[in-house]
Amino acid sequence: MALGLVLNLIQITLDYFNARASMEEEIHALINISVSPASQIAYNIDVRLAEELLDGLLRHPATIDARIIDNDGQTMAAASQSSPDSPYRWASDLLFDSSRVFSQELRVPQLEDLPLGQLIVTIDTYHYGLQFLERATYTLISGLLKSLTLTAALLGIFYLVLTRPMLNVISALSQVKASTPEKVRLPVPANHQDDEIGTMVGIINQHLETIDSSLAQLRTAESAMKNYSFQLEREVEDRTREISEKNDALQRGNRALIKAKEDAVRRARARANFLASMSHEIRTPLNGVLGMLGLALEGELDSTQRNRLEIAFNAGESLLGLLNDILDISKVEAGKLSLENIPFSMRNLIEESATLHAQQARRKRIDLVSEVDPALPESFLGDPTRARQILNNLLSNAIKFTDEGSVYVKAAYSAGSLRLDVIDTGIGMSSEGLHRIFSPFSQADADTTRLYGGTGLGLTLCRQLVERMHGQILVDSREGRGTHFTVTLPLPMHEDSSPDGLPQVAAKLREIGVALAIPADNPHRRPIERQLSAWQIPAWDISQHHKGILIVLAEDTDRVAPTWQGEGVILADRSGSAVRGKPEDQILSLPVRRDELYRCLCRAVGILRNETAFQPAPVARKEEDSRPLKILLVEDNQVNQMVASSLLKKLGHQVEHVENGQQALDALHARNYDLVLMDCQMPVMDGYEATRKIRKNPEWKDLSIIAVTANVMQGDREDCIAAGMNDYVTKPYNREELRAAISRWAPPPPQEP
Repeated sequence: MALGLVLNLIQITLDYFNARASMEEEIHALINISVSPASQIAYNIDVRLAEELLDGLLRHPATIDARIIDNDGQTMAAASQSSPDSPYRWASDLLFDSSRVFSQELRVPQLEDLPLGQLIVTIDTYHYGLQFLERATYTLISGLLKSLTLTAALLGIFYLVLTRPMLNVISALSQVKASTPEKVRLPVPANHQDDEIGTMVGIINQHLETIDSSLAQLRTAESAMKNYSFQLEREVEDRTREISEKNDALQRGNRALIKAKEDAVRRARARANFLASMSHEIRTPLNGVLGMLGLALEGELDSTQRNRLEIAFNAGESLLGLLNDILDISKVEAGKLSLENIPFSMRNLIEESATLHAQQARRKRIDLVSEVDPALPESFLGDPTRARQILNNLLSNAIKFTDEGSVYVKAAYSAGSLRLDVIDTGIGMSSEGLHRIFSPFSQADADTTRLYGGTGLGLTLCRQLVERMHGQILVDSREGRGTHFTVTLPLPMHEDSSPDGLPQVAAKLREIGVALAIPADNPHRRPIERQLSAWQIPAWDISQHHKGILIVLAEDTDRVAPTWQGEGVILADRSGSAVRGKPEDQILSLPVRRDELYRCLCRAVGILRNETAFQPAPVARKEEDSRPLKILLVEDNQVNQMVASSLLKKLGHQVEHVENGQQALDALHARNYDLVLMDCQMPVMDGYEATRKIRKNPEWKDLSIIAVTANVMQGDREDCIAAGMNDYVTKPYNREELRAAISRWAPPPPQEP
């Protein structure tokens, strides 16, 4: 029934659209018939004929108004009648609108370009709407009656054909006994043996027979299961007992493993503490050796004596570096390595490291190239000491294992991560060597150790430091093809760290430009070109441009520089031994440093003389920083006393030394001192206890105490500050570090009367 209703609605909808289209066609046909005589009437201006034509249009049952408008918009003739009224008119207006207005331009065939006016006809749509409503009502009522008749017929047929036989089957099922349902068989309804109902009843009977057979088999199986149940219970008991015994053994094994792990951790910590303690005991006399050698080298020596002392000093430095590596590894393994989080310039760090290793590269006649991305941020937050340690280890290894070619250090920053690449063209490593390259005391192979030496600790320390900084270190290498180390560190930028542009004072450089006489295959050319491009300074090859500032390799000076007519000449020095051909020539040491490149460019054109580019001029030391102080040195080692006393005296200070904390207290009671250098580990009374007692005396509450110790484990600095010391300086004694600490904590000079 619902389907019949839907079909009737579809038919009515189609009839509605046909009625609208028929109305449009009928009215347009009426206008098309009338437009030709109306055009002649308008052309002849015959009002009587116009009225007759319009009266004829009104005879159409839908027309309620007809008029002819001349070309000036005036009504020539008009005729109208009222619209019929009906209670069903609202439905017609809703479907077809209340009225429609049709118009047609009037023209005569001989004068197509002459407008004569318009024929306007207003139609009342009720005539068409009433016809549509009558048809729709008839369609809806007749369709509903047909649907009811068809539904009644189908219900009767379904009852006779389907419902009554199914009721008979249900009645048979209701008589089945609940105790033996599988024994019942359903009768096939009469006259339904060959149709779907008969087939369904046959299939049900087959399933009942199958169920009957399956139940018999299940009863047989149940009987067999009861026979095996007792045996299964016994087997379960036996297996449960075995599992319990194995579980007890497993728990004993786990307890043994936990104990072994705890023992291993305890031994590892004991080993780390032993290494830290031994490194302190070894550093103490080694500091004295290096200090005395340093003092000896500052004296007047002949070349043979100086050479021997320098060899001894370098050997001591190497031993100290090895000891520091061992100490750092022990600190990492013991969990006592602390990381700073301070602002620092990665660009300056890379350039300083490259400059430090440049001489080592020059001795081997290889190029050390620093290629820092000009867009690298100026300042990061992190630990510059550990970052420098990683970079120095990688650069030192790259130069050591490279006999010809180049070593590159590159830096770039992207998506919050700093990427450092150290690439060399050295001996490379095999795939087996790559697997053990980061293991302690291990190198790629035995031949490498024999040929190049080394302990194999540097890369192990690099990996541990990178991991502590939440970064990643990767290596790619092939034998005979060189090695590529990649270090990624998640370092955040410090505040506004966008790279500095070219200062306004040097804007003249963009007008002058640079001519490069460095060969295209020279590895140092690309870093120079990239930095010039970042400053928007045009750079041309010398074969294309003969003006501006000339940058030429120092070894090619005699060939190019003497005839140069441009603004100035910059000699790119790879060997570190370049000599100016003219006083106004500038020397640019390689690997290139951004600030030095800027200064050379400015001095070549006379912009700068002694100013620096991107770094503030060093602040002049205050007068009181260099004034002589009375310093009490508390140190139990006599060699270290001599070294420290000599350094302090060369800095212009008066020094008195004592050997333990008790003697320091006695000395402070005897006279006044401006500052105390306090060793931490001493007999009788150590530095911590002595400092605590000093702070208890109100007379010494403003006395500056600087800790000087060979202990560099995490927590040592905190212990010193907690004891009341003002600062912390590690051995071996470094003149500049000692000077800076004394300057920070020197008391103010006495006020002049």
